[in-house]
Amino acid sequence: MPLRTINSKFTINLKHILALTVTLFAIHVTSAQEIINDEVKDTIKAIDSVKTIATPQVKDTTNTFKPVKVDGVAAVVGDFIILDSDIDKAYLQLQAQGVNTKEIPRCQLFGKLLEDKLYAHHAIQDSLPVSDAEIRQNIDYQIEQFLQSTNGSMEKLLEIYNKEDEKSLREEMFEINKNNELARKMQAKIVEDVEVTPEEVREFFNKIPKDERPTFGTELKVAQIVVEPKVTEEEKQRVINQLKQFKADVLENGASFRSKVVLYSDDKASISTGGKYTLDRKKPRMVKEFRQVAFSLQEGEISEPFETDFGYHIIYCEKIRGQEYDIRHILLIPKVSDEAIKEARERIEKIRQRIVDGDISFADAARESSDEKETRNDGGQLINPQTQDYNFELTKMDPELYSQIQNLKDGEVSLVQTETDRTGKVKFKILMVTDRIDEHVADYARDYLKIKEQALNEKKLKAIEKWQNDKIMDTYIKIADAYKDCDFASNWLKK
Repeated sequence: MPLRTINSKFTINLKHILALTVTLFAIHVTSAQEIINDEVKDTIKAIDSVKTIATPQVKDTTNTFKPVKVDGVAAVVGDFIILDSDIDKAYLQLQAQGVNTKEIPRCQLFGKLLEDKLYAHHAIQDSLPVSDAEIRQNIDYQIEQFLQSTNGSMEKLLEIYNKEDEKSLREEMFEINKNNELARKMQAKIVEDVEVTPEEVREFFNKIPKDERPTFGTELKVAQIVVEPKVTEEEKQRVINQLKQFKADVLENGASFRSKVVLYSDDKASISTGGKYTLDRKKPRMVKEFRQVAFSLQEGEISEPFETDFGYHIIYCEKIRGQEYDIRHILLIPKVSDEAIKEARERIEKIRQRIVDGDISFADAARESSDEKETRNDGGQLINPQTQDYNFELTKMDPELYSQIQNLKDGEVSLVQTETDRTGKVKFKILMVTDRIDEHVADYARDYLKIKEQALNEKKLKAIEKWQNDKIMDTYIKIADAYKDCDFASNWLKK
C-alpha cells in the first residue's frame, strides 16, 4: 500500500510518491547503496559540508583556473551514505518518467532518500529476510523493460547507464534492488499489526468537519457473462502427448529442457529466461495447481503433464534451496477450432436475447450459463480488485472495462464483446451496469469501507511517523551543511 512520504513539510502528490518508490536502479548510484565500514564512517564524521576545490587540470576560456565541485557526502544514515549526485540522478530519473520535478523541492527528494536508508539500515539490524533469487528475477524483468526502449540493444542500454558490461549493470541493480526491498519490508513490518476498530472509524469520520468531508465520485456495479469456446478432447490429448514426448526427449535423449521452452512454450513472458521461475513455499505465487506440482518434485525431476486455467504444463525442478525452488516450465495451450468459436458466439447471442426478451434475469443467466467461475455464483458481479467490493469509481475504473460499459444505460445489456488475452485465447462476453451511485459527499453508512480504509491509512501513517522519530534518535545520522536549512518534518538534524 502506498504511504505518504513524511520527510519534509512540503507536500507532494500521489503520482510523485509512486514515482519516488518505483524500484528502478537509475534512482541511485552504486555508492549510495554501499554499506560503509567504521573507518569510512569516522572520516565522514569530520565532514561538515560538500566543498569545492581548485584544480589546475580545468581551465576556462580566459586561461584561469576554475573551481570544480566534487561529488561529496550529502548524508550518512546508519551504515549507508547518500552522495550529492544521488539527488541529481533521482531528479533525472523522475523527469524521464514524465514527472514535473519543478513541484518537488530538493529537500523533499533528499528527505525521501534519508527515509529509504533509515528503513534499509534497520531492516538489516532486524535481520529481515530478502530473497536474492527473487531480486535477480526482478532484475531480469527490469532489463527486459529497459531493452524495449533501446530496441533490444544491450550495447545502447550499457551506454545510457555508463556501464562497461552487463555483469556490472546487473551487480549495481542487485545492490539497489536489495536495499529497496529491505526498505519495503521494514516499512511493512512497522504497520503489519496496525488495525482499526469500528469505534475508531466512527471517531475518525466524526472529527472531519461537515464542510470538509470528502466527495466520492460516481460509482457503478457491473456484471458480466462470459462464454469460452470449447476445446475438443482430441486436441487436449494431442497437447498432453506432445508434453510427454518433450519429457522423454530430455530424460532419455539428453535434450535441453531450456531449448524446448524457447522452441515450443506458449508462455511468451518466460521464454527469455528459459521458462525459469523461483518459487518460495512461504510466498504463494502462481496458481495453486502449479505450486502443488512444483513443490512435489525433487531436483532433476520432470513432472507429468498437468492442467491449469492457462493450459497444460510440465515442470522441471532445477534447484532446491531450502524453501526456494528454481523451476522451468513449458506451457502448451490447446488450439480452439473455428467451429468452436462460432458455436460459442452463437451461444452467448442466444443468452443475450433471452435476457433482452425478459425470459431470464441477467443474474440467473450468469449462474446458469457463464464460463467464468470467479463471478458466476455472484450473478456475474465483478469485484473491484482495489477495494474488494462490487463498486467501481468511474474516474478510477480500468480503461478497458470503462470502454465496454461507458455508453450503457442502467439495466441495459451490452452487445457481445470479443476479448483475446496475451496467449491468444478468445472469449465472448456481455455486460450490464446493475447499479449506479452518483457523486456524493461521504456518508458513514454507505461509504463505511472507504472511510475505514482512510482511518487505517491515517493510523498507519502515525505508526510510521512514531517509528521514524524514535529510530532517528537511535541511529547515527550526519547531514552535510548544504542541507541543514531544509525544513524537515522528521527530526533528521536531531535538534
